[in-house]
Amino acid sequence: MNRYVADFSLIVPAAVGLWGLSQLCHPAVAAPAPNSVAVLAAVCPLKSTDTAGLRRVLTGGRVLVARLDGPVDKPFRAVHRILMPEGGEWVINRLSPGGRLRRISLEWHAPAPDGTRPVIAVNASGDCRVTEGRRLIYDSDGRADTLEVLSADLAEVVFREALNPPVPAGPPTAQEAVRVAVIDTGVNYTLPLFRGRLARDDAGDLLGYDFWDMDARPFDLDTARSPFFPLHHGTAVTSIILREAPEAVILPYRYPRPDMTRFEDLVARADRAGAVIVNMAMGSNAETDWRAFARAAKTRAHMLFIVSAGNDGRDLDKVPVFPAALGLDNILTVTSADADGRLARGSNWGSMHVDVMVPGEQIAVTDHRGAAGKASGSSFAVPRVTALAARLLAKHPDWRGPELKAAILKRARKPFGGDAPLLRHGWIPDPTDDFEG
Repeated sequence: MNRYVADFSLIVPAAVGLWGLSQLCHPAVAAPAPNSVAVLAAVCPLKSTDTAGLRRVLTGGRVLVARLDGPVDKPFRAVHRILMPEGGEWVINRLSPGGRLRRISLEWHAPAPDGTRPVIAVNASGDCRVTEGRRLIYDSDGRADTLEVLSADLAEVVFREALNPPVPAGPPTAQEAVRVAVIDTGVNYTLPLFRGRLARDDAGDLLGYDFWDMDARPFDLDTARSPFFPLHHGTAVTSIILREAPEAVILPYRYPRPDMTRFEDLVARADRAGAVIVNMAMGSNAETDWRAFARAAKTRAHMLFIVSAGNDGRDLDKVPVFPAALGLDNILTVTSADADGRLARGSNWGSMHVDVMVPGEQIAVTDHRGAAGKASGSSFAVPRVTALAARLLAKHPDWRGPELKAAILKRARKPFGGDAPLLRHGWIPDPTDDFEG
Protein backbone atom coordinates (compact mmCIF):
# COMPACT_ATOMS: atom_id res chain seq x y z
CA MET A 1 0.00 0.00 0.00
CA ASN A 2 1.14 3.55 -0.67
CA ARG A 3 0.24 6.82 0.90
CA TYR A 4 -0.13 10.12 -1.00
CA VAL A 5 -1.05 13.75 -0.65
CA ALA A 6 -2.33 16.20 -3.22
CA ASP A 7 -1.61 19.66 -4.53
CA PHE A 8 -5.28 20.62 -4.40
CA SER A 9 -4.62 23.86 -6.28
CA LEU A 10 -4.52 21.63 -9.38
CA ILE A 11 -7.98 20.20 -8.85
CA VAL A 12 -9.99 22.38 -6.44
CA PRO A 13 -10.14 26.10 -5.70
CA ALA A 14 -7.03 27.24 -3.87
CA ALA A 15 -9.12 28.69 -1.04
CA VAL A 16 -10.17 25.19 0.01
CA GLY A 17 -6.62 23.99 0.61
CA LEU A 18 -5.75 20.97 2.71
CA TRP A 19 -7.73 22.14 5.74
CA GLY A 20 -10.85 22.65 3.66
CA LEU A 21 -10.58 19.18 2.18
CA SER A 22 -10.40 17.48 5.55
CA GLN A 23 -13.40 19.43 6.79
CA LEU A 24 -15.49 18.70 3.71
CA CYS A 25 -14.70 15.00 4.02
CA HIS A 26 -15.65 14.86 7.68
CA PRO A 27 -18.83 12.76 8.20
CA ALA A 28 -20.56 15.58 10.08
CA VAL A 29 -20.47 17.72 6.93
CA ALA A 30 -22.99 16.99 4.20
CA ALA A 31 -20.99 17.89 1.06
CA PRO A 32 -17.75 15.93 0.67
CA ALA A 33 -18.29 15.36 -3.05
CA PRO A 34 -16.48 18.30 -4.71
CA ASN A 35 -13.05 17.44 -3.30
CA SER A 36 -13.19 13.65 -3.12
CA VAL A 37 -14.44 13.34 -6.68
CA ALA A 38 -11.86 15.85 -7.88
CA VAL A 39 -8.97 14.01 -6.28
CA LEU A 40 -10.21 10.75 -7.78
CA ALA A 41 -10.42 12.39 -11.20
CA ALA A 42 -6.81 13.51 -10.88
CA VAL A 43 -5.30 10.17 -9.85
CA CYS A 44 -7.50 7.77 -11.80
CA PRO A 45 -5.93 8.28 -15.27
CA LEU A 46 -2.43 7.54 -13.94
CA LYS A 47 -0.96 4.08 -14.31
CA SER A 48 -0.55 1.90 -11.23
CA THR A 49 3.23 2.11 -11.58
CA ASP A 50 3.39 5.87 -12.26
CA THR A 51 4.73 6.99 -8.87
CA ALA A 52 6.24 10.11 -10.41
CA GLY A 53 2.85 11.08 -11.80
CA LEU A 54 1.24 10.58 -8.42
CA ARG A 55 3.84 12.81 -6.82
CA ARG A 56 3.14 15.53 -9.38
CA VAL A 57 -0.59 15.39 -8.79
CA LEU A 58 -0.46 14.73 -5.05
CA THR A 59 2.22 17.08 -3.80
CA GLY A 60 2.87 17.86 -0.16
CA GLY A 61 2.35 14.34 1.05
CA ARG A 62 4.58 11.40 1.89
CA VAL A 63 4.16 7.96 0.37
CA LEU A 64 3.92 5.51 3.26
CA VAL A 65 2.91 2.36 1.37
CA ALA A 66 3.12 1.38 -2.29
CA ARG A 67 2.13 -2.25 -2.83
CA LEU A 68 1.91 -3.79 -6.30
CA ASP A 69 0.58 -7.33 -6.71
CA GLY A 70 1.38 -9.10 -9.96
CA PRO A 71 3.83 -8.43 -12.81
CA VAL A 72 6.08 -5.42 -12.30
CA ASP A 73 4.88 -3.71 -15.48
CA LYS A 74 1.19 -4.69 -15.19
CA PRO A 75 0.17 -5.30 -11.57
CA PHE A 76 -3.36 -6.65 -11.22
CA ARG A 77 -3.74 -4.87 -7.87
CA ALA A 78 -2.13 -1.72 -6.54
CA VAL A 79 -2.55 -0.03 -3.17
CA HIS A 80 -1.08 3.34 -2.28
CA ARG A 81 -1.30 5.14 1.04
CA ILE A 82 -0.28 8.78 1.44
CA LEU A 83 0.23 10.81 4.59
CA MET A 84 -0.97 14.40 4.31
CA PRO A 85 0.69 17.37 6.00
CA GLU A 86 -2.08 17.85 8.57
CA GLY A 87 -2.04 14.17 9.52
CA GLY A 88 -4.79 12.68 7.35
CA GLU A 89 -4.22 10.02 4.71
CA TRP A 90 -5.39 9.15 1.21
CA VAL A 91 -5.70 5.46 0.35
CA ILE A 92 -5.96 4.46 -3.31
CA ASN A 93 -6.90 0.93 -4.39
CA ARG A 94 -6.77 -0.16 -8.03
CA LEU A 95 -7.84 -3.46 -9.55
CA SER A 96 -6.37 -4.00 -13.03
CA PRO A 97 -6.67 -7.59 -14.29
CA GLY A 98 -4.68 -8.00 -17.49
CA GLY A 99 -3.19 -4.56 -17.02
CA ARG A 100 -6.48 -2.78 -17.68
CA LEU A 101 -8.14 -0.75 -14.92
CA ARG A 102 -11.36 -2.39 -13.79
CA ARG A 103 -12.09 -0.57 -10.53
CA ILE A 104 -10.58 2.16 -8.40
CA SER A 105 -11.44 3.46 -4.96
CA LEU A 106 -10.21 6.49 -3.07
CA GLU A 107 -10.48 6.67 0.71
CA TRP A 108 -9.98 9.63 3.01
CA HIS A 109 -8.74 8.82 6.54
CA ALA A 110 -9.07 11.91 8.71
CA PRO A 111 -6.78 12.82 11.62
CA ALA A 112 -7.93 11.35 14.93
CA PRO A 113 -6.55 11.35 18.49
CA ASP A 114 -5.11 7.86 18.03
CA GLY A 115 -3.85 8.31 14.45
CA THR A 116 -6.36 8.38 11.62
CA ARG A 117 -9.82 6.98 11.06
CA PRO A 118 -11.56 6.18 7.76
CA VAL A 119 -14.27 8.67 6.86
CA ILE A 120 -15.26 8.46 3.21
CA ALA A 121 -14.62 6.31 0.13
CA VAL A 122 -15.36 7.09 -3.51
CA ASN A 123 -15.60 4.16 -5.91
CA ALA A 124 -15.31 4.34 -9.69
CA SER A 125 -15.34 2.02 -12.69
CA GLY A 126 -12.47 1.50 -15.11
CA ASP A 127 -13.43 4.59 -17.10
CA CYS A 128 -13.03 6.71 -13.94
CA ARG A 129 -16.78 7.22 -13.63
CA VAL A 130 -17.89 7.47 -10.01
CA THR A 131 -20.39 4.73 -9.12
CA GLU A 132 -20.99 5.39 -5.41
CA GLY A 133 -19.59 6.79 -2.21
CA ARG A 134 -19.46 5.31 1.29
CA ARG A 135 -19.24 7.25 4.53
CA LEU A 136 -18.67 6.19 8.13
CA ILE A 137 -20.42 7.99 10.99
CA TYR A 138 -18.82 7.77 14.43
CA ASP A 139 -20.41 7.91 17.87
CA SER A 140 -19.29 10.07 20.80
CA ASP A 141 -16.80 7.37 21.86
CA GLY A 142 -15.09 7.45 18.46
CA ARG A 143 -16.44 4.09 17.27
CA ALA A 144 -17.91 3.61 13.80
CA ASP A 145 -21.67 3.56 14.38
CA THR A 146 -23.24 3.77 10.91
CA LEU A 147 -22.20 3.07 7.32
CA GLU A 148 -23.88 5.27 4.72
CA VAL A 149 -23.97 4.36 1.03
CA LEU A 150 -24.07 7.52 -1.07
CA SER A 151 -25.22 8.32 -4.59
CA ALA A 152 -22.66 8.74 -7.37
CA ASP A 153 -22.56 12.52 -6.81
CA LEU A 154 -22.22 11.90 -3.05
CA ALA A 155 -25.19 14.19 -2.46
CA GLU A 156 -27.77 11.65 -1.24
CA VAL A 157 -27.76 8.81 1.27
CA VAL A 158 -29.06 5.73 -0.54
CA PHE A 159 -28.81 3.28 2.36
CA ARG A 160 -27.79 3.25 6.02
CA GLU A 161 -26.44 0.23 7.88
CA ALA A 162 -25.99 0.08 11.64
CA LEU A 163 -22.57 -1.26 12.67
CA ASN A 164 -22.98 -1.69 16.43
CA PRO A 165 -26.65 -1.64 17.46
CA PRO A 166 -27.77 -2.44 21.02
CA VAL A 167 -28.81 -6.00 21.84
CA PRO A 168 -32.63 -6.29 22.04
CA ALA A 169 -34.01 -7.14 25.47
CA GLY A 170 -34.97 -10.72 26.21
CA PRO A 171 -35.88 -13.06 29.07
CA PRO A 172 -33.37 -15.18 31.02
CA THR A 173 -32.45 -18.54 29.49
CA ALA A 174 -33.65 -21.73 31.15
CA GLN A 175 -30.85 -23.64 32.84
CA GLU A 176 -31.65 -26.83 30.92
CA ALA A 177 -31.22 -25.17 27.50
CA VAL A 178 -28.35 -26.49 25.36
CA ARG A 179 -25.84 -23.65 25.18
CA VAL A 180 -23.71 -23.47 22.05
CA ALA A 181 -20.88 -20.96 21.75
CA VAL A 182 -20.31 -19.59 18.25
CA ILE A 183 -16.92 -17.92 17.71
CA ASP A 184 -17.09 -16.01 14.44
CA THR A 185 -17.58 -12.47 13.14
CA GLY A 186 -20.56 -12.04 15.48
CA VAL A 187 -24.27 -12.32 14.68
CA ASN A 188 -26.98 -9.86 13.68
CA TYR A 189 -28.90 -10.26 16.90
CA THR A 190 -31.52 -7.71 15.77
CA LEU A 191 -33.06 -10.24 13.35
CA PRO A 192 -36.27 -12.07 14.31
CA LEU A 193 -34.26 -15.27 13.71
CA PHE A 194 -32.53 -14.75 17.06
CA ARG A 195 -35.59 -13.91 19.12
CA GLY A 196 -35.60 -16.32 22.06
CA ARG A 197 -32.49 -18.12 20.78
CA LEU A 198 -29.76 -16.03 22.43
CA ALA A 199 -28.38 -17.35 25.73
CA ARG A 200 -28.94 -14.88 28.57
CA ASP A 201 -28.14 -14.75 32.27
CA ASP A 202 -30.66 -14.40 35.11
CA ALA A 203 -30.85 -10.65 34.53
CA GLY A 204 -31.61 -11.13 30.82
CA ASP A 205 -28.17 -9.89 29.71
CA LEU A 206 -26.57 -11.56 26.70
CA LEU A 207 -24.16 -14.41 27.38
CA GLY A 208 -21.70 -13.58 24.64
CA TYR A 209 -19.13 -10.86 24.01
CA ASP A 210 -17.30 -8.88 21.35
CA PHE A 211 -13.61 -9.70 21.79
CA TRP A 212 -12.72 -7.47 18.82
CA ASP A 213 -14.20 -4.21 20.19
CA MET A 214 -14.25 -5.46 23.79
CA ASP A 215 -17.88 -4.65 24.48
CA ALA A 216 -21.15 -6.51 25.02
CA ARG A 217 -22.35 -6.11 21.42
CA PRO A 218 -20.96 -8.99 19.29
CA PHE A 219 -22.55 -7.68 16.09
CA ASP A 220 -21.75 -9.48 12.82
CA LEU A 221 -19.00 -7.36 11.27
CA ASP A 222 -15.55 -8.04 9.84
CA THR A 223 -13.73 -4.88 8.77
CA ALA A 224 -10.31 -6.51 8.34
CA ARG A 225 -10.28 -6.10 4.56
CA SER A 226 -12.10 -2.78 4.37
CA PRO A 227 -14.06 -0.63 6.83
CA PHE A 228 -16.22 0.54 3.92
CA PHE A 229 -17.03 -2.97 2.64
CA PRO A 230 -17.37 -5.08 5.80
CA LEU A 231 -17.83 -8.83 5.52
CA HIS A 232 -20.51 -10.80 7.35
CA HIS A 233 -20.15 -14.49 8.12
CA GLY A 234 -21.37 -15.44 11.59
CA THR A 235 -25.08 -14.86 11.04
CA ALA A 236 -25.29 -17.27 8.10
CA VAL A 237 -23.26 -19.90 9.96
CA THR A 238 -25.38 -19.59 13.10
CA SER A 239 -28.65 -19.77 11.17
CA ILE A 240 -27.84 -23.39 10.30
CA ILE A 241 -27.42 -24.32 13.96
CA LEU A 242 -30.70 -22.64 14.88
CA ARG A 243 -32.58 -24.47 12.13
CA GLU A 244 -31.07 -27.93 12.65
CA ALA A 245 -30.92 -27.83 16.47
CA PRO A 246 -34.18 -26.39 17.84
CA GLU A 247 -32.93 -27.19 21.36
CA ALA A 248 -29.92 -24.86 21.10
CA VAL A 249 -29.45 -21.32 22.35
CA ILE A 250 -26.47 -19.33 21.10
CA LEU A 251 -23.63 -17.58 22.91
CA PRO A 252 -22.16 -15.35 20.17
CA TYR A 253 -18.51 -14.32 20.45
CA ARG A 254 -16.86 -11.98 17.95
CA TYR A 255 -13.35 -13.30 17.46
CA PRO A 256 -10.40 -11.25 18.78
CA ARG A 257 -8.69 -10.23 15.56
CA PRO A 258 -6.82 -7.24 17.08
CA ASP A 259 -5.24 -9.45 19.77
CA MET A 260 -5.48 -13.21 19.42
CA THR A 261 -4.15 -13.70 22.96
CA ARG A 262 -7.66 -12.76 24.08
CA PHE A 263 -8.73 -16.24 23.01
CA GLU A 264 -7.71 -17.49 26.43
CA ASP A 265 -10.27 -15.22 28.11
CA LEU A 266 -12.86 -15.99 25.43
CA VAL A 267 -12.74 -19.76 25.98
CA ALA A 268 -12.79 -19.31 29.76
CA ARG A 269 -15.85 -17.06 29.49
CA ALA A 270 -17.69 -19.58 27.29
CA ASP A 271 -16.85 -22.34 29.76
CA ARG A 272 -18.16 -20.34 32.73
CA ALA A 273 -21.36 -19.64 30.82
CA GLY A 274 -22.01 -23.37 30.44
CA ALA A 275 -21.09 -23.92 26.77
CA VAL A 276 -19.97 -27.52 26.21
CA ILE A 277 -20.10 -27.20 22.40
CA VAL A 278 -18.13 -24.52 20.54
CA ASN A 279 -18.62 -23.79 16.82
CA MET A 280 -15.51 -22.35 15.09
CA ALA A 281 -15.98 -22.04 11.34
CA MET A 282 -12.73 -20.15 11.00
CA GLY A 283 -8.96 -20.54 10.82
CA SER A 284 -5.66 -19.19 9.53
CA ASN A 285 -2.27 -20.38 8.34
CA ALA A 286 -0.32 -19.03 11.31
CA GLU A 287 0.00 -21.37 14.27
CA THR A 288 1.15 -18.46 16.42
CA ASP A 289 -2.33 -16.94 16.12
CA TRP A 290 -3.76 -19.91 17.97
CA ARG A 291 -1.38 -20.48 20.89
CA ALA A 292 -3.65 -18.79 23.43
CA PHE A 293 -6.63 -20.76 22.14
CA ALA A 294 -4.64 -24.01 22.28
CA ARG A 295 -3.67 -23.39 25.91
CA ALA A 296 -7.26 -22.69 26.89
CA ALA A 297 -8.77 -25.60 24.96
CA LYS A 298 -6.21 -28.14 26.12
CA THR A 299 -7.19 -27.68 29.76
CA ARG A 300 -10.91 -28.10 29.03
CA ALA A 301 -11.39 -31.70 27.94
CA HIS A 302 -15.11 -31.44 28.78
CA MET A 303 -15.64 -28.99 25.91
CA LEU A 304 -15.88 -29.96 22.23
CA PHE A 305 -14.50 -27.51 19.65
CA ILE A 306 -15.94 -28.17 16.18
CA VAL A 307 -13.71 -26.41 13.66
CA SER A 308 -13.41 -25.87 9.92
CA ALA A 309 -10.85 -27.62 7.72
CA GLY A 310 -10.92 -24.66 5.33
CA ASN A 311 -11.38 -24.20 1.59
CA ASP A 312 -7.92 -24.00 0.08
CA GLY A 313 -8.02 -27.31 -1.81
CA ARG A 314 -5.06 -28.74 0.11
CA ASP A 315 -3.94 -31.58 2.34
CA LEU A 316 -3.72 -30.30 5.91
CA ASP A 317 -1.31 -33.08 6.79
CA LYS A 318 1.20 -31.39 4.47
CA VAL A 319 0.18 -27.72 4.62
CA PRO A 320 -1.71 -27.17 7.87
CA VAL A 321 -4.47 -24.74 8.77
CA PHE A 322 -5.08 -23.80 12.39
CA PRO A 323 -6.78 -24.52 14.74
CA ALA A 324 -7.76 -27.59 12.65
CA ALA A 325 -4.22 -28.98 12.75
CA LEU A 326 -3.50 -28.39 16.45
CA GLY A 327 -4.06 -32.09 17.14
CA LEU A 328 -6.05 -31.63 20.37
CA ASP A 329 -8.31 -34.50 21.42
CA ASN A 330 -11.26 -32.18 21.99
CA ILE A 331 -11.14 -30.69 18.48
CA LEU A 332 -13.34 -32.20 15.78
CA THR A 333 -12.36 -30.96 12.32
CA VAL A 334 -15.00 -30.87 9.58
CA THR A 335 -14.80 -30.44 5.83
CA SER A 336 -17.45 -30.19 3.11
CA ALA A 337 -18.78 -33.01 0.92
CA ASP A 338 -21.17 -32.98 -1.99
CA ALA A 339 -24.48 -34.78 -1.72
CA ASP A 340 -22.94 -38.00 -3.08
CA GLY A 341 -20.22 -38.30 -0.46
CA ARG A 342 -17.31 -36.91 -2.45
CA LEU A 343 -15.01 -34.20 -1.17
CA ALA A 344 -16.43 -30.88 -2.34
CA ARG A 345 -14.38 -28.92 -4.82
CA GLY A 346 -11.93 -26.65 -3.02
CA SER A 347 -12.45 -28.21 0.41
CA ASN A 348 -9.42 -29.24 2.45
CA TRP A 349 -8.70 -32.80 3.54
CA GLY A 350 -6.19 -34.76 5.61
CA SER A 351 -6.08 -38.34 6.84
CA MET A 352 -4.54 -37.19 10.13
CA HIS A 353 -6.05 -33.77 10.77
CA VAL A 354 -9.54 -33.82 9.21
CA ASP A 355 -12.03 -36.02 11.04
CA VAL A 356 -15.21 -36.04 8.97
CA MET A 357 -16.97 -34.50 6.03
CA VAL A 358 -20.68 -33.75 5.77
CA PRO A 359 -22.75 -32.27 2.95
CA GLY A 360 -21.90 -28.57 3.00
CA GLU A 361 -22.76 -27.37 -0.50
CA GLN A 362 -25.76 -25.15 -1.28
CA ILE A 363 -26.93 -25.18 2.31
CA ALA A 364 -29.90 -22.96 3.18
CA VAL A 365 -28.88 -19.99 5.33
CA THR A 366 -30.24 -16.69 6.57
CA ASP A 367 -27.76 -13.94 5.84
CA HIS A 368 -26.81 -10.79 7.75
CA ARG A 369 -29.72 -8.87 6.22
CA GLY A 370 -32.25 -11.53 7.17
CA ALA A 371 -32.56 -12.75 3.57
CA ALA A 372 -32.77 -16.43 2.66
CA GLY A 373 -29.93 -17.80 0.54
CA LYS A 374 -27.58 -20.70 -0.11
CA ALA A 375 -23.96 -21.09 0.95
CA SER A 376 -21.22 -23.65 0.35
CA GLY A 377 -17.94 -24.68 1.93
CA SER A 378 -16.45 -26.06 5.10
CA SER A 379 -17.74 -23.07 7.08
CA PHE A 380 -21.26 -24.30 6.43
CA ALA A 381 -20.50 -27.96 7.06
CA VAL A 382 -19.23 -27.16 10.58
CA PRO A 383 -22.55 -25.86 11.99
CA ARG A 384 -24.32 -28.98 10.72
CA VAL A 385 -22.07 -31.10 12.95
CA THR A 386 -22.48 -28.58 15.76
CA ALA A 387 -26.27 -28.93 15.46
CA LEU A 388 -25.91 -32.71 15.62
CA ALA A 389 -23.82 -32.34 18.80
CA ALA A 390 -26.46 -30.03 20.30
CA ARG A 391 -29.26 -32.51 19.64
CA LEU A 392 -27.18 -35.31 21.18
CA LEU A 393 -26.50 -33.18 24.25
CA ALA A 394 -30.21 -32.43 24.60
CA LYS A 395 -30.88 -36.18 24.70
CA HIS A 396 -27.91 -36.91 26.96
CA PRO A 397 -27.43 -33.86 29.23
CA ASP A 398 -24.75 -35.64 31.24
CA TRP A 399 -22.50 -36.08 28.20
CA ARG A 400 -19.48 -33.87 27.68
CA GLY A 401 -16.92 -33.42 24.93
CA PRO A 402 -15.50 -36.97 24.78
CA GLU A 403 -18.92 -38.64 24.66
CA LEU A 404 -20.25 -36.20 22.08
CA LYS A 405 -17.21 -36.61 19.82
CA ALA A 406 -17.35 -40.42 20.06
CA ALA A 407 -21.07 -40.47 19.20
CA ILE A 408 -20.51 -38.24 16.16
CA LEU A 409 -17.53 -40.21 14.86
CA LYS A 410 -19.48 -43.45 15.25
CA ARG A 411 -21.74 -42.25 12.42
CA ALA A 412 -18.89 -41.85 9.92
CA ARG A 413 -18.54 -44.25 7.03
CA LYS A 414 -15.94 -44.71 4.34
CA PRO A 415 -16.46 -42.12 1.59
CA PHE A 416 -16.75 -42.94 -2.09
CA GLY A 417 -13.97 -42.46 -4.57
CA GLY A 418 -10.79 -44.51 -4.37
CA ASP A 419 -8.74 -46.21 -1.71
CA ALA A 420 -6.55 -43.26 -0.72
CA PRO A 421 -7.67 -42.08 2.74
CA LEU A 422 -8.75 -38.43 2.71
CA LEU A 423 -10.17 -38.30 6.21
CA ARG A 424 -9.35 -39.65 9.62
CA HIS A 425 -12.82 -41.11 10.16
CA GLY A 426 -15.06 -40.65 7.12
CA TRP A 427 -18.30 -39.28 5.74
CA ILE A 428 -21.55 -38.55 7.59
CA PRO A 429 -24.21 -38.65 4.85
CA ASP A 430 -26.99 -36.92 6.83
CA PRO A 431 -26.08 -35.04 10.01
CA THR A 432 -29.78 -34.31 10.66
CA ASP A 433 -30.50 -38.04 11.11
CA ASP A 434 -30.92 -38.61 14.83
CA PHE A 435 -30.60 -42.39 14.63
CA GLU A 436 -28.04 -43.59 17.17
CA GLY A 437 -26.65 -46.90 16.00
